[in-house]
Amino acid sequence: MPNHMWLRIESFQNRRVKEAIALRKSDERRNTGRIIIDGVREIERACEAGVLIEEVFYSPTLAPEKARQLVEMLAGRNVTILEVPKRLFEKIAYGEREEGIVAIARSPTFSLKELTLKSGPEAPLVLVVEGIEKPGNLGAMIRTADGAGVAAVVAADIRCDMYNPAAIRASLGTIFCLPVVAASSAEVLEFLQQHALKCVAARVDGAVAYFEEDLTGPTAVVLGSEAEGLSPIWRQGWVKSVRIPMLGRADSLNVSVAAAVLLYEARRQRMVSGVSAQV
Repeated sequence: MPNHMWLRIESFQNRRVKEAIALRKSDERRNTGRIIIDGVREIERACEAGVLIEEVFYSPTLAPEKARQLVEMLAGRNVTILEVPKRLFEKIAYGEREEGIVAIARSPTFSLKELTLKSGPEAPLVLVVEGIEKPGNLGAMIRTADGAGVAAVVAADIRCDMYNPAAIRASLGTIFCLPVVAASSAEVLEFLQQHALKCVAARVDGAVAYFEEDLTGPTAVVLGSEAEGLSPIWRQGWVKSVRIPMLGRADSLNVSVAAAVLLYEARRQRMVSGVSAQV
């Protein structure tokens, strides 16, 4: 293992340490084009997706065997390994999550123009989320989308940093496993029309219950923020509106829960109709 790729850092004043801590702020991530990834599973999934890992902070006293194996693999790929003591690692790591490894990577850049929906035995299913403010909700929806076999997640007029560490963590790293793009709501609407996707928007005043709508064809499921719901642009005549029946005092579910209900209803319908590519 090349010695120049494995460095030991002891000082809180080290430039690399300060830069890593600064990446917890969205402005720093935006200005540098870099992101910070916590955890073995998340880093592994980023690597599998071809995300460029620039350097890794590693604390041997905290790291389980899987983390040590990952560090060795990354070192073999000429990624700079920065070994740090526990006290220093705790300042770099996210919250109380200390798996002994944190990666610094280049932020993926994937635009709506680059998004292609592959043809196959199953019609594409796309998740569109508009105006999402909480990165944890975004990450949770991406995790659900990955589990439900969604072709892509499109963030319309997003109000949080897509690669916020909380979004990466909530997605369990699946944010790197499927196409996730951001665009304006107008651009997204145009994209859906161009690709002949049936647009099904969740609203508290939706015309029909979600399970009454056919979700087996090429479909985009659209959800808005919990605070404001969907913007008026989604009240186009060709956009279908559905509701999730609420039997208690609340008029809506958490947006990530609503996404799970709708996406797995689409999965159920496709399995029942025999068009699902998965069992």
